[in-house]
Amino acid sequence: MKTAVSMAKNRNWSLFIADFKEITKVRLAVSVVFSSLAGYLLAPGHIDIVALLLLAFGGYCMVGASNAYNQIIEKDLDALMDRTKNRPIPAGRMSVDKALAIAITLTVLGIVSLYYLNAQTAMFGAISIFLYTSVYTPLKTKTPLSVFVGAFPGAIPFMLGWVAATNDFGIEPGTLFMIQFFWQFPHFWALGWMLDDDYKKGGFKMLPTGKKDKGTALQIIMYTIWMLVISVIPAFGITGDLHLSIVAAVLVFLMGSVMLWFAFKLYEKRNNAAAKKLMLASVSYITLMQIVYVIDKFI
Repeated sequence: MKTAVSMAKNRNWSLFIADFKEITKVRLAVSVVFSSLAGYLLAPGHIDIVALLLLAFGGYCMVGASNAYNQIIEKDLDALMDRTKNRPIPAGRMSVDKALAIAITLTVLGIVSLYYLNAQTAMFGAISIFLYTSVYTPLKTKTPLSVFVGAFPGAIPFMLGWVAATNDFGIEPGTLFMIQFFWQFPHFWALGWMLDDDYKKGGFKMLPTGKKDKGTALQIIMYTIWMLVISVIPAFGITGDLHLSIVAAVLVFLMGSVMLWFAFKLYEKRNNAAAKKLMLASVSYITLMQIVYVIDKFI
């Protein structure tokens, strides 16, 4: 009897963990934490392991909270789309009250953790949650400009690490912010291109022209070029304590050029297969670029 009860409890706990991971979008949250840690490592000064742990924990909480609020707000729309209809709330596995309790708890834990680092870090974390849930999320069904608004909270993590390490916002974290800001557009428009039919079921307006056309593909190319240019600017010695060697700049430029090539292929073919390749290239670029930046600092 005890064994059966124990097995049931373990199963319930496993299901809760699975739903928790889904409502906080664990893979997205981990990628955001990775960006934050990269920003921290790029900052001058010694590396504090406790600070890194607080940044990782606080960063996950803030992203998890944002995603939980988002899924609460969009629960009815999520039920309409194939990609999201099996999420915990629309599928009926988690109540709105439970999801809200998770979101509020993560918000408090995240802000407190980041405040232990410094007040500016906590402030930027709170701004990120506010913009994502209160501005970006409602705009998704009203205007394609939602992607522009969403690019702000999406670009905060890379610079957040620098601010956590230095308690200062200047040209260095500003540059990190701009790199990830411009990266958002080709990444999310490629994703929006792939999922356009599903997004339309929920009433989401994600593509800049509203269509999978040359206009959207051209804007993807232009934002990719801006991302590429800003990514190598630290090599010119005009970004304060944020430096990049010529070798590293060449590597970053070549990686960005690969992403740009996929953007041109999307302009040429204008199909979901080309959009998927660009989306995957963008994920590889942002990760590898941050790794190159960090390695370059320490060699």
